[in-house]
Amino acid sequence: MKRKLILTITVMAVGCMGLAFTSVQQTKPWPVPDKDAKAINPVKPNGESIAAGKALYGQHCASCHGKKGLGDGSKAAQLKTQPEDMSQSKLQSQSDGSLFYKISAGRDDMPSFKKKIPDAEDLWSVVNYLRTLKK
Repeated sequence: MKRKLILTITVMAVGCMGLAFTSVQQTKPWPVPDKDAKAINPVKPNGESIAAGKALYGQHCASCHGKKGLGDGSKAAQLKTQPEDMSQSKLQSQSDGSLFYKISAGRDDMPSFKKKIPDAEDLWSVVNYLRTLKK
């Protein structure tokens, strides 16, 4: 009986630590250097740019962030952290420069797209497309 109680308490403690670690992972701040955060998007958010950004998003981002940017892509469940919901104000309130930096640099489950999308204009077009996902 005493062993069962100790085992139960141990299992519960390990489970709580796992949940605590997961929530810390999901809310960990992602600092962006000031010069990058203040960068101005040189690509106008016109139809051509948004269409190009949408195509690149579909090719590189939708598998994790979902087709509509809700963080519900087919690979989302396999990740250690929940992909960002692109429609929420938490993302939409960030500067274009911050989004560009995060897409370029990557972190943890979010890969760097510096080499996958090497043209800076294309990355800025992805940022323009992300703005269309705002609720």
